[in-house]
Amino acid sequence: MKLFDVYPLFDINIVRGKGCAVWDDKGQEYLDLYGGHAVISIGHCHPHYVEMMTAQLGRLGFYSNSVINKLQAELAERLGRACGYDDYRLFLINSGAEANENALKLASFTNGRTRVLSAEKAFHGRTSLAVEATNNPKIIAPINANGHVTYLPLNDLGAWEAELAKGDVCACILECIQGVGGIRLATPEFAQGLAAACKRHGTVLICDEIQCGYGRSGRFFAHQWLGIRPDLITVAKGIGNGFPMGAVLISPDFAAVYGQLGTTFGGNHLACTAALAVLDVMESEHLVDNARETGLYLMDRLKALQAECPHITDVRGRGLMVGIELDRPYKDVRNRLVYDEHVFTGCSGTNTLRLLPPLCFTKEMADEFVARLKKCL
Repeated sequence: MKLFDVYPLFDINIVRGKGCAVWDDKGQEYLDLYGGHAVISIGHCHPHYVEMMTAQLGRLGFYSNSVINKLQAELAERLGRACGYDDYRLFLINSGAEANENALKLASFTNGRTRVLSAEKAFHGRTSLAVEATNNPKIIAPINANGHVTYLPLNDLGAWEAELAKGDVCACILECIQGVGGIRLATPEFAQGLAAACKRHGTVLICDEIQCGYGRSGRFFAHQWLGIRPDLITVAKGIGNGFPMGAVLISPDFAAVYGQLGTTFGGNHLACTAALAVLDVMESEHLVDNARETGLYLMDRLKALQAECPHITDVRGRGLMVGIELDRPYKDVRNRLVYDEHVFTGCSGTNTLRLLPPLCFTKEMADEFVARLKKCL
């Protein structure tokens, strides 16, 4: 049997990691500005994380949600305190797609509506309604194209208000910094206007913080830069630092009904341990502050490079979520970064490099990356 070939792969076998670096099976070190697609929040193989996960695996790896798991309650309390939403409730699942799927389902249970507003260039996952809310027809199968979702331009408040005024919108789902969409930022005016319009029309506001959240923007959640308080917040990726995990943060306005939502693996003992270890390190090493400060430094360095390099047409982002738009397709530049300069980055669209390093990324690493990027350009 062979693997079902769905990804274009670099011809590199990564076997080890530490902090913001990974090594292949030939011993070559790479600077990681991809973070496994924004998943590695506290750095590869952090000693505290490894110790906690190893100890938990020696006690109990899994039991079902038919019994009390005190790690879940501890995580809910710790996360609420860390992000400033201690009055919200926590539903634990396994991935970002599941988080968005369950948030949309909960919204529909609450107001009985079926229509969703999503932004153009949005990405919300690959399952059922989450993929329908993703503005990419290439990955929406015919069975998922059910007409539930209307796509609207990001930051065009008038267009969103006009749809909301029809009175049939179940939920608006929004990435406050679009990742796959090319590191596009929602403006405070748009976000605040949308939140107010949702409240007027009885529509649920969901903020998808799966990629832009968990400290990456320099605040715990990216929407906290915009002065809004969503009804539902979805998280994944950085919450587990590589262990599969997702969650929905649910405002006090929603009633919990037995049987409406459920999960087999969500919130298992290893997953909760991973998430608690992540919070420990984020707090003790001040990683949210580091993301903000190092991100500003990285942006300044990249804008200085843009001034001397015409191949960079734009630099945008917030914290350690940065897009570098090029005047050419990213493929050749990205390949040179990987094979010649030994740097991993992400990408968006056809011509944007996407930077998503671990939150322990340093100014010295930023300098090194800019120097290597300059060689490739």
